[in-house]
Amino acid sequence: MSKIGRKPINIGDTAVEVKGQGVAYKGKHGTGSYVVPEEFEVALVSKALVVKPRAKKISHKLNAAWGLHRALLANKIHGVSIPFEKKIQINGLGYKAALSGNKLILTLGFSHKIELDVPNGISCDIDKTGQNIVVRALDKEAVGAMCDTIRDCRPPEPYKGTGIKLADETIIRKTGKAKSA
Repeated sequence: MSKIGRKPINIGDTAVEVKGQGVAYKGKHGTGSYVVPEEFEVALVSKALVVKPRAKKISHKLNAAWGLHRALLANKIHGVSIPFEKKIQINGLGYKAALSGNKLILTLGFSHKIELDVPNGISCDIDKTGQNIVVRALDKEAVGAMCDTIRDCRPPEPYKGTGIKLADETIIRKTGKAKSA
């Protein structure tokens, strides 16, 4: 039996309505819906959502899917009440970021500036130094995808530590060549 799937989802102050396989939710920051596969049923039980498999015998694949869909639904419900955010740090001489409309402009030591489109539903905040970026959205997957796109423009290098990294990421530094006497 799935250890994640059997946990009830705390809905807090989010309004949730279950209609067959569809779950509609509305929080203070947004609304949305999620369709659970036919193998599962969703029930609203005293300020909590419970996802259960319909089958009597649970296979390994069904067990994995149970935990997956429960986690995805929990993240969507959590996101409409408290948006997800990730912090990114830019390290390097002259490396910085700026926001122009819905474009993120990165200056990363290349001969050109890199322009990234910020998708709808995602907001990026940049401090006045241009070294720290905060990415926020209601969807956890969208936040991670945007952070990965930004990080891929200039991944951190292990010798000097320059590049773009997540704030909670640890870069293992390497020593350079030793001078010969």
